[in-house]
Amino acid sequence: MINVASTAAFQAVPYLNVYSASKAYVLSFTEALAEELAERHVRVMALCPGSTETEFHQVAGLKGAIPSAMTAAECVRIGLDDYERGKRVSITGFRNKATAFATRFAPRRLVHKAAANMMKNRAR
Repeated sequence: MINVASTAAFQAVPYLNVYSASKAYVLSFTEALAEELAERHVRVMALCPGSTETEFHQVAGLKGAIPSAMTAAECVRIGLDDYERGKRVSITGFRNKATAFATRFAPRRLVHKAAANMMKNRAR
């Protein structure tokens, strides 16, 4: 089973607060479910892509494009490869992995400010 979360699951994102909160739920739910089902040999993984070339930004009502280093096909390939390796969390792309990792050590208020600055001018 693969649940789609997002790199937004790793920090609160002002101006996309419901989205980031729901993706944090998906991540937490998936990790707990993976542990519960491990003895039954059921694999469960959370796929956490960053910005991907889809219509997401347009549908979400965000202005301007975020340069994306990843196509949807690349994201799927990485996710499926990680699933086959038995990972419980797949973060696609080096930059996304580094960002998710860094948010663990930065002061939360700083992370929130950075996310707000990034999203403020993009929210409609």
